[in-house]
Amino acid sequence: MPVRTDSAPDPVLQAIGEAIRALRLERGISQERLALVADVDRSYVGRIDRAENNIAVPTLVRIASALSIWVSELMARAGV
Repeated sequence: MPVRTDSAPDPVLQAIGEAIRALRLERGISQERLALVADVDRSYVGRIDRAENNIAVPTLVRIASALSIWVSELMARAGV
């Protein structure tokens, strides 16, 4: 797999971040609240929203759970 040399976010991470942000906003949940419930740092949630961090599977499961959605549903919403 080629190494990315540009600073553009990975399209998959961007889609996941956008899906998480959309779900969070639909449910009226702040980044702070999501971070608290998912047991992650608030700044990490922001970086996920902006596709600046690669999200680990266990973290993805905790965030999906905090949003009351299955990981598979979250991924389908992200189109991945």
